[in-house]
Amino acid sequence: MAAVQRLRQGFRALFAFSQTVDLELAAQYLSPKLLSLFRQMKRSEQLHSLNVLQDVLAQGSTPHDLAIAALLHDVGKSRYPLAVWQKTASVLVRAMLPNLFHKWSMGNPANMWQRPFVVYVQHPVWSADMLRQADASEAAVWLAAHHADSSAQWDGHPYLPLLRRLQQADNAN
Repeated sequence: MAAVQRLRQGFRALFAFSQTVDLELAAQYLSPKLLSLFRQMKRSEQLHSLNVLQDVLAQGSTPHDLAIAALLHDVGKSRYPLAVWQKTASVLVRAMLPNLFHKWSMGNPANMWQRPFVVYVQHPVWSADMLRQADASEAAVWLAAHHADSSAQWDGHPYLPLLRRLQQADNAN
């Protein structure tokens, strides 16, 4: 199931050039500083984030912080943009060679070979940092920072219900 989902994501990324990004929808939830971050993302990431937002909105009443996190949880990837093949390589190596994935993910993102693995692991922290610098709320920053974590480790945290909603929408897209 996860492999099929990753293939769908890859095809959507390949054909992102043919789709329109709904900047008006994003602007409904993002301040000018945050919208500037959104515009830094690759078109495929913008489309993914808008799909995540739409899924979050479909879940019911949506706090503004959750909408911001839905739109910008992956903005950290804009620090080191990746090609589709690089994203695919990191997912495959993580699944098939986890020890090698771990070793490469501790490398330097300036190294072209290690970059996809470092970005895979570090982008949530980078996203949170970028949101913090753009004056996002504590909740939006926390959600971005932890969107790739196992939700089980945050049992009892006040933002856990929002994290689960974000992760559900992110995993579906």
